[in-house]
Amino acid sequence: MAMETTNHPPLLTPYEMGEFELEHRVVLAPLTRQRSYGNVPQPHAAVYYSQRATRGGLLITEATGVSDTAQGYTDTPGVWTPHHVAAWRPIVDAVHAKGAVFFCQLWHVGRVSTTAFQPGGAAPISSTDRGVTPQVSHDGHVEEFSPPRRLEPREIPSVVDDFRKAARNAIDAGFDGVEFLKDSANDRDDEYGGSLHNRCRFALEVVRAVAAEVGARRVGVRLSPFTDYMDCHDSDPEALAGYMVEKLSELGVLYCHMIEPRMAIVDGRRQIPHRLRPFREKFRGTFIAAGGYDRAEGNKVVEEGYTDLVSYGRLFLANPDLPRRFRLPDADAPLNKYDRNTFYTSDPVVGYTDYPFLHDDDGADK
Repeated sequence: MAMETTNHPPLLTPYEMGEFELEHRVVLAPLTRQRSYGNVPQPHAAVYYSQRATRGGLLITEATGVSDTAQGYTDTPGVWTPHHVAAWRPIVDAVHAKGAVFFCQLWHVGRVSTTAFQPGGAAPISSTDRGVTPQVSHDGHVEEFSPPRRLEPREIPSVVDDFRKAARNAIDAGFDGVEFLKDSANDRDDEYGGSLHNRCRFALEVVRAVAAEVGARRVGVRLSPFTDYMDCHDSDPEALAGYMVEKLSELGVLYCHMIEPRMAIVDGRRQIPHRLRPFREKFRGTFIAAGGYDRAEGNKVVEEGYTDLVSYGRLFLANPDLPRRFRLPDADAPLNKYDRNTFYTSDPVVGYTDYPFLHDDDGADK
């Protein structure tokens, strides 16, 4: 839908995303928070998400496991059992009570795991048997991973079905739709590896299965073609992403959510590379851009038609009323600074639901 001419900044203009009437274009990005004890969503998540919910706003959950083999981090949520579905319902209800649209991001961590997270202490399953090299976190902690087990071709349909069943569970929990994250390492030489077509086969099988289960207009896909996180990279990311985007467009999925390459330092300032335009031009549905955007840059790319919506991570984490702050002049809407040290702590309040809102003179939050 073309942007309407209003007195609002571009990020705060309405947008029709399929059947969903959005009142602004500021999206809550999926953010792993590790507060789902025992992989079960908790009541404090209802506070966290509803704090960030606004009428006609789009929120995407933290990455949510599709099966008991999908886990690789402590206390990330799941949606593969009836217990998970029941736990998600009041969280979804709290978001809907604020008038927001809520999508659940589905994931499988693949080889980014250890035997401690896997049922029966088994090896993590993956498209490869090459392990992830030890990774150093921001606080200097070294994370190590167990050697994975390469899935046989006959086993892959069961993983596809895990995504299908998880998507149905998410809809049963009340979510408006599902997003899944496509990011993998692939050195196979069978029908799931080698050529561009084969390397995308698994991801597209998942999309088709999920779309058949819940409807393509309730499905979004998040692509990160330029990432090198956890030893995931591609020799020709533009070709890989271009092929995927064309296929997703053909399948009629609701939106494509893409991450910019890492920001570059130019003349001492961080700059967003803005390399997503070719993919935006190939995709016929809603396009969401992510990757280090602030208010000014977000307004610019929406106004120019570079993207339809912009997703915000760390800024939205630290500013639960981010759309309201973006609506006000800079001098009236200072941004809270995020605390990286509390991104992944298990506390149900600290660094999670305790970031302050802007207040009116009468002390009321909006």
